[in-house]
Amino acid sequence: MAITKERKEELVAEYGGSKENTGSTEAQIAIFTERINDLTEHLKENGQDHASRRGLLKLVGKRRKLLNYLKDNDIEKYRELIDDLGIRK
Repeated sequence: MAITKERKEELVAEYGGSKENTGSTEAQIAIFTERINDLTEHLKENGQDHASRRGLLKLVGKRRKLLNYLKDNDIEKYRELIDDLGIRK
């Protein structure tokens, strides 16, 4: 259920620019999105898992704050990122 180290490195390399740039906003949003998708699938099977639901809501809030920051500072990167990750429908 957790993201593997290799997958996290792939996401950071793809969205952060380099493998070492783990703190970039885009890389963090990509990692949060991957975790949110995993938790969503988990909760479809385990509807009574309230602790995981709370964790999911906290992750969504963190991602929302980072997306707002990115939108305020670089609208083009924001639009590109939400298209790549498929966040908005």
